[in-house]
Amino acid sequence: MTLTKPNGQRAKMAIALIGGVLAAEVLAFYSSYLQYTLLEDAASGIFSEEAMAANDAREQLVAGIYFLLFAGSGLAFVLWFRRAYYNLQQRTGANSFSDGWALGSWFVPILCLYRPYQIMRELYLDTSRMLAAFGQEYALKTTYLGSWWALWIFSNFLGQILFRSYMNSETLEGLTNATVASMFGNLVGIPLALITMKVIKDYARVEKLLWETEQGEGDGMAASGEAGLSGNAFLPVN
Repeated sequence: MTLTKPNGQRAKMAIALIGGVLAAEVLAFYSSYLQYTLLEDAASGIFSEEAMAANDAREQLVAGIYFLLFAGSGLAFVLWFRRAYYNLQQRTGANSFSDGWALGSWFVPILCLYRPYQIMRELYLDTSRMLAAFGQEYALKTTYLGSWWALWIFSNFLGQILFRSYMNSETLEGLTNATVASMFGNLVGIPLALITMKVIKDYARVEKLLWETEQGEGDGMAASGEAGLSGNAFLPVN
């Protein structure tokens, strides 16, 4: 009997919050587009202090919403990720790393570039093998994990460039370029959110299937044991 812990609600929470990030990416793209058109007008000599003030207020509001959703989704994801890896350890007893690394590896420089991907791939492969051992032909496809991770790395790299662009945008042209870069970042963030939701949803589905299969096997063994005991009651006693 494994000492696994429920993980379905964590998966649902992570998916819901990442869905919120997806919506925020679209909203931020539109807000940046409005800022871009405003800056283009300003470059042409059309300038309104009221319009600029309204733009700044909107951009700050959108940025605040995005930050809260991104931080919340990140926390929900790593909590789900760690629980999934913990459950795998309880089942196999042979994880490559401790479940603590499923959380900590996201925050260690250099290590964060590859260790979370290694753990996610291990989750997919080992869970597929366990399902196959139970006769369940439900293989998780790891082909898109590389795309998921490449998008994540690229998005973070782009975010650093974007931050520096805004910090150094002291001219109208510099701010316009930073706004365009921000819009491009949103266009990267949209598919990243979608594929991350798929990664969680796919694994959550097979984790639930594995748990149900284990429960079924356990019930079958218990029933066999009870039948055996019942049969032994009719044996003659020497």
